[in-house]
This record gives sequence, structure tokens and C-alpha cells, in this order.
Amino acid sequence: MKNLLSALFMVSLLLAACSKKETPGFANEQDVKVHYDTAAIDSFSAGATSIDIVRQIRMSSQKYQDSVKEALKLQKEEQKLKEELEKENKKKQEEEKKKTEAEKKQKNSDAPPANGTE
Repeated sequence: MKNLLSALFMVSLLLAACSKKETPGFANEQDVKVHYDTAAIDSFSAGATSIDIVRQIRMSSQKYQDSVKEALKLQKEEQKLKEELEKENKKKQEEEKKKTEAEKKQKNSDAPPANGTE
């Protein structure tokens, strides 16, 4: 009896496992149109590139160009500032030289002669 029950259980298990089952959403999935997002005619060809990747390349290259332009602008501004600072420093040095020369001349004219004749 035990053998009969176990054999019957195995057969029913086998029938349940091997029976065809339809999935309810399978028919709906076939109606969906497939959209390929590649720029090349044949998406499996050697030069095929995804549209998203092409867009990212274009955006990144535009960003790169913008960043290069910004860097050049900043560099030019820094050079202008350095040149202005150098000009100001030169003017200050010239003024200081003129002041020191004027002071020396005043000291020389105010000071008594060094040879001892007055």
C-alpha cells in the first residue's frame, strides 16, 4: 500500500511538473514594438554606437570646450593682473628711487663741505 501511494504521488508530481502552463502576460509582451537606440544601420556592426553614448560624447566634448575656454579666460585675466602689479611695483620703485635721490641731494647740499673749508 505504501508503494502504491508513493508511486501515485510520484506520477502526479511528474504530470504536474511536465504539464504546459501558459503565462497570462506572454501575449501582451509580443505586441510591444522593439525600439533600437543605435545610430548605425546595423546595430551589430563594428562601428555601431549607442545614441545615448553619442549624446554623452557630444555633451562632454562641449563641456570640455567650455572648460578650456574658461581656463584660457582665467589665464588671460591672471596675466593682466600680474602685468598691472608689475607696472605698479615698477612705478613704486621708481618713486622710491627718486625720493632717495632727492634726499641724498638735500643731504649733500645741507651738509658742510667735507674738506673743512667754510
